[in-house]
Parts: sequence; C-alpha cells; structure tokens
Amino acid sequence: MTAAERGARVTLSRVVEPGDEVCGRWIREVGAPEAVRWLYGDLGQPRGMPDGRWAGLRARAARADPERDLALARDAGVRFVCPGESEWPAQLDDLGDARPVGLWVRGRAGLRLWALRSVAVVGARACTEYGAHMAAVLGAGLAERGWVVVSGGAYGIDGAAHRGALGAGGATVAVLACGVDRPYPRGHAQLIARIAEQGLVVGELSPGEHPTPSRFILRNRVIAALTRGTVVVEAAYRSGALVTARAAQRLGRFTMGVPGPVTSALSAGVHELLRGEAVLVSDAAEVAELVGDMGELAPDRRGPVLPRDLLEPGAERVLAALPARDPAGTEEIARRAATSPDDAVGRLYELRALGFVERHGDGWKLTRQATAPVRGDRERC
Repeated sequence: MTAAERGARVTLSRVVEPGDEVCGRWIREVGAPEAVRWLYGDLGQPRGMPDGRWAGLRARAARADPERDLALARDAGVRFVCPGESEWPAQLDDLGDARPVGLWVRGRAGLRLWALRSVAVVGARACTEYGAHMAAVLGAGLAERGWVVVSGGAYGIDGAAHRGALGAGGATVAVLACGVDRPYPRGHAQLIARIAEQGLVVGELSPGEHPTPSRFILRNRVIAALTRGTVVVEAAYRSGALVTARAAQRLGRFTMGVPGPVTSALSAGVHELLRGEAVLVSDAAEVAELVGDMGELAPDRRGPVLPRDLLEPGAERVLAALPARDPAGTEEIARRAATSPDDAVGRLYELRALGFVERHGDGWKLTRQATAPVRGDRERC
C-alpha cells in the first residue's frame, strides 16, 4: 500500500458516507488517489454522480484534513486499515461497491485473523431479561469455544453479548457507527474501553464523527460481512438486527435465530426469520456446529434416561402388564403381555431383582419405584 493510496483513503473516509455504492463504483473505476484529485481539481463531475451528491462531496473534501485525522487516531491508539493490506479482512470485499474505503481499528489484535473465526450476535436494544440472558450465555459459550463475538456495542443484546465474551476471557469486536475514538452510546463508554483493551473496536467513520440513524443501518452490513454467521437473539418486526440478518443472507452467510415466546413482540422478527432460511439455535454449541469446521458437532439432545428405559422389550411388556394397585396372578399377567406363563414368571423374578415389582402371595404388583415415573409423566402432562 503506497503512501498516496493510504492518504487518499483516509481523505475519502471523511468525505464518503458508509455504503455509498455510487461513490464506491467511482473509486473502484478510477482508484482512490485519482478520486481525490477529482474532488479537489477541475476534472468535471464523475459519470453517473448526481449533481447534489457531487456538490456535497466537494464541500466535505474542502474541510477534510487527513494528516489531522491520522494524528487524532495515533493519540487515541487507533490505526487505519486499507483494502489489500495484510490486516484487511478479505470477506469485506463481498460487499462489492458498498465495501468500506477503509477501517479505523482500535485494539492490539489482528482484525483479519480474528474475523476468520467470528460470529455476530445482535438483537434488540430494549431487550427482555430472557434476551439479555441468552445473549450473554451465547457470548460466553462462543468465546469458550474459541470464537470471536462481533456486535454493535449498543444497549441490550449487543452489550450483553460483549459482556458474556469478556466475562469468559474471550475475544469480542464492537463495530461502531461513529468514530472509534468516540464511544457511543455514552453509557457504554466503560464497556467499549474494555473491549478496546481485550478485543477490538472497529468503524468506517473518521475520528470524531457522530452516529446517525442511517449510519447505524449501514454499519450492520459490515457486521454481516465480517463474520461467518449472524445470530439474532431478540428483534421486533422493525429492527436493525433484522437488517444485519438479511444482509448476511444476501452475502451467503449463515443466519440463525433464538426463539422466544410467541406472545412477545420482541421475538416476532426472529420467528419470521425462522420461518424463512434462518436456523433455530438454542446455545453456543449449536451455533458452532453450523458455522464451524467439520466435526464441531453439538451434543445430541435427549431427555433423562429412566431405569425402565434400559429394560429388554420382553421385560418391558411384562412390566406394562402389571396393575399399579391390586396384585395380579401370573396367568393374567402373561395374557396381558402376550407371552407364556413360564416366560412371564422368569421376567417377573428379573423385575423383582431390579426393584420394579414385588410379590404378594400368589400375585404380583408394581413397587413405588416403578409407579413414580409414570405418575410424574402424568403430572407433567
């Protein structure tokens, strides 16, 4: 990367809004240094550039000071990473002309290596206790499995996911919709500072830039492109988290959702995703199984194993033939179990040794141990 290319991209990061595909196509066609020459020179207006947008870009360029931006970044411990450099995550190139002109990065870790094994965990700002709990558990579980947790640093699900990863001693990345030297929201200043110490804080916007509603939405495409997959924990029908999920789907990334109560408006958007191409997940193991390498399998899910589950089919049939209250004779038990009396007697003595039945005179009945699971199943129903 030449000094001219780097300087031009620092300038353009101050001039061009994130996700501007018209400007992105222009920069791709002429190159960053030539694009800067157009902004400051008299070469005319680029083909396909609207008049109003060109005037706005020129006005911004007149106030841009790349040397000042780089000095502010150095003072804040921030570096500028350009496309094509060793630290640049190549998966961001999947955004095409909407690719960032560069990224401002705060933190010691290498962004490219971290992004290779990363998962986005996103969701509602005004989340429920259930959502915050699930986001924290997912963040911690993914971090314990060696995954980098990526989110937006916002209140609610984002903050819970970051804290879960940090609490597990793992890696996390916050992608901001403002300058990385300006923590936003202010209530998360301590959290973002801790992320910068233990992980990375990343953004497209130059130092000192403030967030806007459109910048939040456009920031989400970077989260989606940077990671292998996106997990939505809670989201209403109108939610920025769904924007991230849909961007992930367009980019061919995995999209996952954590289900919630069908009566919760904050789970309605997640359920809508799950009706489409998204995959239902309930913990970090299931996320890792989907986005990870071959062999990263989640454990099989099953209910508790009861002692009667281990019985052979013949013994199970005899056990099922016994009444719960009054004793029954061998002949009656054999008839109910569709077997011979001799086989029934053998099975009954086997079941008595295992504590399932007891003998009362000439009859047999179930013990308390044998009836408890049946009664418990009925109570759960």
